[in-house]
Amino acid sequence: MPVALVKEKYPSKVGQVILGATPEQGGTRTKVVTVGGDSALPFLHFEGKVENRSLIAMEVTDIIPPWNDSIKEQYGNVLNNPAAWAQKCVDEFNADLIYIKLIGANPEGENRSPEDCARVVKDVLSAVGVPLIVVGCEDPDKDNEVMAAVAEAAAGENLLIGLAEQDNYKSITAAAMVHKHNLIARSPLDINICKQLNILISEMGLPLNRIVIDPMIGGLGYGIEYAYSIMERARLGSLANDKMLSMPMICTVGYEANRAKEANASSEEFPGWGELYDRSVLWETLTATALLQAGASILLMRNPAAVRLVQQNITDLMETNA
Repeated sequence: MPVALVKEKYPSKVGQVILGATPEQGGTRTKVVTVGGDSALPFLHFEGKVENRSLIAMEVTDIIPPWNDSIKEQYGNVLNNPAAWAQKCVDEFNADLIYIKLIGANPEGENRSPEDCARVVKDVLSAVGVPLIVVGCEDPDKDNEVMAAVAEAAAGENLLIGLAEQDNYKSITAAAMVHKHNLIARSPLDINICKQLNILISEMGLPLNRIVIDPMIGGLGYGIEYAYSIMERARLGSLANDKMLSMPMICTVGYEANRAKEANASSEEFPGWGELYDRSVLWETLTATALLQAGASILLMRNPAAVRLVQQNITDLMETNA
């Protein structure tokens, strides 16, 4: 006896955001990408259209990062050259996007100038043809200066820049508006703050189709269940036509997954945990694949071996068997 599947139909869909600009559009990218647009829950192809595949942005920093050796060894000798590093991510690891984190601007570190940071972004733009995501060092005052300089230097490239937060959104929103970039709106796993921040940004005049939500997820382990539930609520809200939750979501997978002790502790310290290389790969992979199911449109990743596994997972999930 045939069983009829009950299909959920939603009145709306996730908004779409376009990243990058070709020469015809005023930029220098060899391609542009679109995220969002789904009219069903993640990968439920039988209920609606999964408009655009989820994308992987590989992380590049302006100074050599304090990552564990099992990750850094996979990049070879490019970690002191952001342009070469980005090129390796695209050419060898097939990154869809490059995510530049300007940690060298931190006043408690190298305290690089906004001009130096803008120069790094320009170098990476010259080295690769994919769209860029650019964020600062997470010092609010310094980031306001840095991202203003970056937005101006990369005018026309249609970057995704960040981070706009509830207490520090006006300057970076203004920079995105003036120089025609997209904006990451970050809120601490709270639906109400997420909506309020999007309202504040849109009231400044930035269109909703130029905002991407960063819900501040957790890595595999403590906290990922709560992150999943908040993302799922946001996704359901967008499908129910809540315009202030309708934006695609971006997740800092590499950063969060590699904060865990399990992704860093040596096998000598914890012999029962297995080899560090395998653990590091799997911790980031499983964080990413879980968040894909919660509705992530962009995954920010570090570990090339994990990237390969997640790329295959996305390919498999996008098969409709039609």
